[in-house]
Amino acid sequence: MKIVEKIGDDVSIIALPSEKILIGDYIVIEDKEQNGELVVQICDERYLDHPSMVEDMVRDEVMKASANGVESDPLQINTISHLIRDIRLLKCKIRGSVNGDRFTSNVSWLPSRVKARIRKMPTSELMRLAGQSGSREIVMGEAGDKEMLHIFAESLDGQLNVITGRKESGKSHLAKLLATELVKYGAYVFIFDLNNEYGGLAWNRDGSPSTTADKSVILSPGNSLVFSLKYLGLSSIVGLLRHTLDIPGASLREFIRMWKHLEAQGSLSMRSLGDFIQTSRCNEFIRDALYSRFHTMLSSGLFSDEKSLKIEDIFSQLKNGGLVLISLGRVSPLIRRMIVELFLGKLVELLEKRVIPPLFRFAEEAHLYIRETYWDDIVTRMRHFGIFTTFITNQPDAIGDEIFRQVDNIFLFNFTNDTDLEKLARVTMIDTETVKSMVRTLPQRTCLTLGKVVANLPIVVKVSQTDALTLGETRLFFDSKEEVYPVQKSS
Repeated sequence: MKIVEKIGDDVSIIALPSEKILIGDYIVIEDKEQNGELVVQICDERYLDHPSMVEDMVRDEVMKASANGVESDPLQINTISHLIRDIRLLKCKIRGSVNGDRFTSNVSWLPSRVKARIRKMPTSELMRLAGQSGSREIVMGEAGDKEMLHIFAESLDGQLNVITGRKESGKSHLAKLLATELVKYGAYVFIFDLNNEYGGLAWNRDGSPSTTADKSVILSPGNSLVFSLKYLGLSSIVGLLRHTLDIPGASLREFIRMWKHLEAQGSLSMRSLGDFIQTSRCNEFIRDALYSRFHTMLSSGLFSDEKSLKIEDIFSQLKNGGLVLISLGRVSPLIRRMIVELFLGKLVELLEKRVIPPLFRFAEEAHLYIRETYWDDIVTRMRHFGIFTTFITNQPDAIGDEIFRQVDNIFLFNFTNDTDLEKLARVTMIDTETVKSMVRTLPQRTCLTLGKVVANLPIVVKVSQTDALTLGETRLFFDSKEEVYPVQKSS
């Protein structure tokens, strides 16, 4: 490999076809006279084009088409010519330099095109020089030529993460891998399971229990996911009425008065609240507004006077970390939003009182059930108290720029839509050219990793398979011919 040119932070390098170099690989340009090593990343590759080379190719094709007989080439000139035509031009971006035993983003010298020695840099060496550190290792996948990339759970702790890409690109697969690895290290991971697909993590593909089998709890609305009014408290219910059920201000004030009255009497329950609203002598419109919201709460199946889920009991049950799945797949969008509002409100309250330890929260397609005015609260107030969120979405434009700018780690899977690429290019921590050239061609289950997990250096990773059962595949018509459905006979 040899340097062809350098313009700004762009470096062009020629490489022979036999040299195994992939897009996303890192290359070291070593110059002993400068006593330094320049680190560049391959962002694109193309043929080394020249007008005379194109003319030779056209001439050869014309000769082959018009001449008959056996071609004789004793000096193997054609072999050399073909080799020259297949030479690749690698378009690279300068990421920094190595001085001594330390990687730095500062580059103040120009390597020699004649004397510089160029070699491929292993990912492990790059991460070590860049200062990647931790004690809780996670094998994320394969980076480069059959080399495994290791990240550390510490680089996800206290961070805001985004996993994004087009559908079926591998987003949920990576989320499941990260969730199970965090649980192995004793973390508590709460997942809003939009499609009820994370339940399979308790089992291996061969049907045996997985390592998280005894650390998994599934909460189903109306069954294991029910609350009492006394446990939730006035603050959580007021948040539910205001943000999810859109109660008018006058009605909310009357509700607070009723709540405090029942609480003072020691008779706070769904039954007594419903009776109190119906027999109240308040304004008729206010009473109707209150009762309609009460009826929505009652019919949701999330409230009970006989039993109540206590979130802090989950932590007592799972003393060494656990996976808590909040099932959202078989409920209406309104009930889905109610569940999220109640859960987040109660979690913040418990964290604020230091009743429970910090936790990781994974949110699939969060824009479908979290109100827009909640975004800032999630990444500021909730983050401060100890809720560290990972968003998984195929619609990056659903997350505002103000949120993206605070993201610590981004896992970018394949995108081909120009609008999505433009959005991501504006908010990522690297140049837009890298995002557009590398993300567009990524194969399935391969992502461009950015952020603290990789020492702020972009790394292309083929995500590892997991032993756990990963549900969530699309149910197809032509693959379901063997299924038997009950046939209803007409009377």
